[in-house]
Amino acid sequence: MAMVVQCPDDLVPAQHAVRMVMALVETLDLSRFSESIKAREGVAGRDATDPRLLVGLWLYACIRGIGSARELARRCEESAAFRWLCGGVTVNHRLLSDFRGDHGAALDELFTQVIASLVDKELVSVSRVSQDGVRVRVSAGASSFRREERLQKLLAESKQQVEELRRQLESPESSAALSARQRAARQRAAKEKQQRLEQAIAQLPELKQKQAEAARKAGRGKRGQKIRDTEPRVSTSDAEARRMKMPNGGFNPACNVQLATDTESRAIVGVEVSHEGSDSAGLSQSMREQVEQRSGGKLEQHLLDGGYLRIQDIEHAHEQGVELFVPPKPARKLRRRGCELEPKPGDSEAVLAWKRRMASTEGQEIYRQRAATSETVNADLRSYRGLTQLTVRGLAKAKCVALWCALAYNVMHFGAALLL
Repeated sequence: MAMVVQCPDDLVPAQHAVRMVMALVETLDLSRFSESIKAREGVAGRDATDPRLLVGLWLYACIRGIGSARELARRCEESAAFRWLCGGVTVNHRLLSDFRGDHGAALDELFTQVIASLVDKELVSVSRVSQDGVRVRVSAGASSFRREERLQKLLAESKQQVEELRRQLESPESSAALSARQRAARQRAAKEKQQRLEQAIAQLPELKQKQAEAARKAGRGKRGQKIRDTEPRVSTSDAEARRMKMPNGGFNPACNVQLATDTESRAIVGVEVSHEGSDSAGLSQSMREQVEQRSGGKLEQHLLDGGYLRIQDIEHAHEQGVELFVPPKPARKLRRRGCELEPKPGDSEAVLAWKRRMASTEGQEIYRQRAATSETVNADLRSYRGLTQLTVRGLAKAKCVALWCALAYNVMHFGAALLL
């Protein structure tokens, strides 16, 4: 046996990364996270865990690649670094889970605040940005996708179940057998199931519109007829999830996480989450606007892979004074391969400028920075920051997870410089 006398501050050494994370958190403005718990006129405040602690926990958790609230709660009891952060305070997994996904606006402002600090310290310049999308598996199962007829039937059964459950819980026998918490839990579960079905049905008009547009582009042939004969399906687990082609070649329920990265510093300066399975759905323009809004700078060059290519995007970027670097699609005919960038009759001024840019030696040298920037950042987030399968439902919460991972990446690489 040994009696050990130890100061809680001695749990981690002086140069440990967790100290840098917490020191940086203490310099940030986290007032938006406190709006729901602070006292104000006509509303009393309430006891709550300090948002600075929860922000520090999730930032350091993402730096360590932890994406589960239950795993983070366990680390708060077993890991010296997390115990040092908590300082003797217990944090349960439900509180951690709710905090991660319920403060989307505050988290977005925090990300902007960090980007603005990086730009102010001249650590990041947004004149040239590389954008790429990474498809991330969501928690919805492949068998949860249903057609409209089945969804309507399930919704009717769910409404009937909710009504029957209400009558059962109001009976004297149920009041004696179940506690108030158990009754509330059963009612909440039934209502949540009904809400998910209603959300799934609400997605059908948008899917039908996209299907009609795809059929129109495919024409009247067999391919167009095949699209028309296919009934759209929506997941009853996560209505905003879509089946997408994954890097392994298969199709799984996923979301499309878009990341914009400064090519010079490799800092993440833009984050967006979409349920569009294709990058050519006009995702570049909104990202440019987001980056300029967050940084306060003017984007001059935008690097994209071939999946983003759209003529209207090239023309719109040209109007904004932005040079778009995106490779052309390979020609369908073999004899035309290698001639995709040759000028053609009818090409607009924007398209001609794009072709000259991509055909030049200087343009090709600039475009090589795209893979060296975006691919390495994507690999870092997936391998080390926990951006793997999402355990939350809905695009809003999925964006929160993506923002936590991007924040952790920026803090890990630039935290020490931000403290100077």
